[in-house]
Amino acid sequence: MKKKIALVAMAAAAVCAQAADWSDTSIAYTTGNHYAEPFGSNSIAKNIYSLKSVSGDKYGQNFFNVDMLQSNSEDGGAQEVYAVYRRLIDFGKITGKSYAFGPVKDVGATVGFDWNTKNDTGYASKKRMLVAGPTLMINVPKGFFDISLLVLDESNAPVGHPSRYHYKNHADLSFAWGVPAGINNLSFEGWADVIASKGKDEFNNDTVTETHINAALMYDVSAPVGAAKNTFKLGAGYEYWKNKFGNDHTNAGTGGPGAFAKTPFVKAEYHF
Repeated sequence: MKKKIALVAMAAAAVCAQAADWSDTSIAYTTGNHYAEPFGSNSIAKNIYSLKSVSGDKYGQNFFNVDMLQSNSEDGGAQEVYAVYRRLIDFGKITGKSYAFGPVKDVGATVGFDWNTKNDTGYASKKRMLVAGPTLMINVPKGFFDISLLVLDESNAPVGHPSRYHYKNHADLSFAWGVPAGINNLSFEGWADVIASKGKDEFNNDTVTETHINAALMYDVSAPVGAAKNTFKLGAGYEYWKNKFGNDHTNAGTGGPGAFAKTPFVKAEYHF
C-alpha cells in the first residue's frame, strides 16, 4: 500500500509538470543537531534529503515535496519519509475575473494531502492527512505570500494501536512565502502553521494547539560557479515546533520536552 500511494503521488506530480506553463524542480540537503520527537529527545541530529517540484498552469499551481529524514542514535537511527502535495486552484485564472481587494491580489482554494512513514520502535508513525480550504494570495513584489485556512482530516496507525485512528477534524491557519530579503541574491523563504487541537489522541490523551514555523535565508551562489540564476542556493534557517503533532510539551505523559523543537539548520539546494 505504501508503494502504491508513493507511485500515485509521483505520477500525479509528473502529469502536472508535463502540463505546466512553468516549473521549478530542486533537490536539497538540510542538517541540524536539535531536532526533537515527542516522548523522546530534543537534541536529535538529522540529515534531510528533499525533492521538490513547483509548477503553474492555467488553473493554478502544484506543489509536491518529499523529505527523506535520517536520525542519529538519539532517535534510534530512525528513518522517515514525509510527502506533501498541495493543489492551489486560482479563481482569477479560472474565471478571468479579478478578486483583488486591499493587499490581496487573488483568491483561490487549496486541496492536498500529507503522507508519512517512520521506522522508529517507539511510535512508528503512519500519518495520512487530507487538507482543503480557501487561500488568499497577498500582493508582494517579486515573490509570493499565501495565507490558507485549511480543514485537516488526519489519521494514524502507530505501534501499539490495533487499527487506524482518526482524529477529530481540525483547523490549520497556514502561511507560505518566498520573498526578496532586501539584499541582492538573498531571499526569505518558509512556511508556518498554527494547528488547532485535534481532540483526543489514539491513547485517549487531550491534544493541544500546535505551532510550526520553518524559515530560512537563502543566498543564490549560482554566479560564482558559472551557473544560471537560482540554480544553486545556500542558506541557514530555524525551525520552531511547539507541541509537535499536538502533543503537550509541558507534560511528560503527553509529549514532554521532545514535543518542543528549536532547531537551527543549514541548507543547500540545487534547482534544475
